[in-house]
Amino acid sequence: MSTPDGLDLRALAQAAGEIAQRAAQAILEVYESEFAVESKDDRSPLTAADLAANRIIVDALCALTPALPVLSEESAAVAWSERSQWSRYWLVDPLDGTREFVKRNGEFTVNIALIDAHEPVIGVVQTPVSGELACAWRGGGAWLSNPAAGIAPRRLQTRSRSSMLVVAGSRSHASEREAQLLARLGPSEKVPLGSSLKFLRIAAGEADLYLRLGPTSEWDTAAGQCVLEEAGGAVRDLHGQSLRYNARESLINGNFFAVGARDMDWSALHEI
Repeated sequence: MSTPDGLDLRALAQAAGEIAQRAAQAILEVYESEFAVESKDDRSPLTAADLAANRIIVDALCALTPALPVLSEESAAVAWSERSQWSRYWLVDPLDGTREFVKRNGEFTVNIALIDAHEPVIGVVQTPVSGELACAWRGGGAWLSNPAAGIAPRRLQTRSRSSMLVVAGSRSHASEREAQLLARLGPSEKVPLGSSLKFLRIAAGEADLYLRLGPTSEWDTAAGQCVLEEAGGAVRDLHGQSLRYNARESLINGNFFAVGARDMDWSALHEI
């Protein structure tokens, strides 16, 4: 599918997928070695893998689409006065789940999204350890493959809500309020997962819900949101509105939930 001004979303999504796989190789080289861990200003961890992947992705995207800005977690110091003028740009998390990377549990991803008019229209989520590659573009569906294992793309499709709600939950974040909100929905079981893998499991019809209370950054959610939406799901704030990007100075998302059965009544999760 192309945009009204002729941008080929399918071709760009495939190119972004190839870029993500190159970044994944650089990440794995660090992952399989002894690496140091630094702390950023917000005390979140930073490794050589984050920086290597960031360099590969940003350089490649700039070469692929020279006219489009790139906003990355590792190079996010762009003034709002400049960023507010962007209608279309790449949004990147070169290593989503650095805490999981440090724990060496394999639950981290490479996220690349294209934002157009505040909405993600391309989403690429690559899982370095497993080799899985999820690729989605507006109007083209969401596809999961594993090029390294020779597994061809299959279309992702969310499922109807199950009676026993399967909740894809964060390994690193949980709260009593989350438990209270989930209790409104009836019986549930929680499957802990790191990074954007939560979006992928819902998109693949293996889970029903991901509820996030607490701060995330826009680069944490954009690619996964596109994949999930193209698979039939939705990502909404606690007022029931879809998450939007680059719509204000802050790059921090509010509370949100991601669901597979978007036509079901999820108002029990809405803020009153």
